[in-house]
Amino acid sequence: MQQTISTQSIMNDFSTSTGLSDNTREPRRYLWTDAFAVCNHLELYRQTGEETSLQLALKLVDQVHQTLGKHRKDSKRSGWISSLTEEQSQLHPTQGGLRIGKPLDEHKPGDTVDESLEWEQDGQYFHYLTKWMHALNCVSRDTDKGLYNQWALELAKVAHAAFTYTPSTGGAKRMVWKMSIDLSRPLVDSMGQHDPLDGLITYLQLETTAKGFSDLPKELSLKTEIEDMVVMCAGQNWATQDSLGIGGLLADAYKLVQLIEIYHLNETVRLETLLYDIEHSLQSFITNNQLNLPAEYRLAFRELGLAIGLHTISRMQKCIEKNSDNYINADQLISQLKKLSRFHRIHKFIENYWLEPEHQSIKTWQEHADINNIMLATSLAPDGYLRL
Repeated sequence: MQQTISTQSIMNDFSTSTGLSDNTREPRRYLWTDAFAVCNHLELYRQTGEETSLQLALKLVDQVHQTLGKHRKDSKRSGWISSLTEEQSQLHPTQGGLRIGKPLDEHKPGDTVDESLEWEQDGQYFHYLTKWMHALNCVSRDTDKGLYNQWALELAKVAHAAFTYTPSTGGAKRMVWKMSIDLSRPLVDSMGQHDPLDGLITYLQLETTAKGFSDLPKELSLKTEIEDMVVMCAGQNWATQDSLGIGGLLADAYKLVQLIEIYHLNETVRLETLLYDIEHSLQSFITNNQLNLPAEYRLAFRELGLAIGLHTISRMQKCIEKNSDNYINADQLISQLKKLSRFHRIHKFIENYWLEPEHQSIKTWQEHADINNIMLATSLAPDGYLRL
């Protein structure tokens, strides 16, 4: 109950301060943070049955589309990024993608890229778009309304077309890391390490959910996009020392477990490979442990991303041990998860550390207060984000 109260308190403060529940405030929307916030509101609705939490989740979806689906207020352009009519944009709010919500405008064509400044400049990130696809998918499943999954599918279509390309020298498709607000040009053309995997698993999630809604347009099938991602993922090593990246890998692994359980997808080999890379990642992270540094040298939201992911280890163990017949390699998976289980309790250390008021008073927490608070709330009540 204490965790529910803590999560509820955090979400109430966030909803007020960002202009979601307080209509006198200008909405302050940021796509990554808001994707997790939608899932948190849905989880609170499941835990408490309070209709207010569901309505806040739905209102947040609408506010994100009305804000980040349109051009910036300081831009020479106005209206929806998609350039569709107002009527069509209301029906298809994700057709142009969604802005990140950074404080500064994107860099202009011909500008020299300032890598440090780029972190504060707007545009579109693929890994933020997949988080929003996931949030829409969660809303669709919790409300039994296919429209939200349709918007997620439409976003997947437009994002895949914009972010993937075939190199001029030939070979498999690749991805760019950051696109312009209107998706017309790359802003950072290197490929995010986990973007293909994130895309593949999210697409599988949307595609399988779509089978439960017979009225969704058939042309929104992601079969071709999934095939592209399978090729891009082939032979990749997903290991990383980045705490947020490791948390993402764990969340992706748990999604695979659930997709295998619910839809009997043939993904057990990919799951085993992913678990091996996660073990290597966690071992490297612990060897170069950053968790003993003073708070001012740490980024809470990245650590909390790891904490969220660590919650999946016991959940995966229970699923596979209970339904081992679903896995051709159940023994290997159980063995690998047993190795990962020694890292499980780190999530409690991270959560307790950042629940301390003195650690929340430092500059690095306050500078990223929205994302830090939301990631903390998610780690305290993770099923809204983790459960399919």
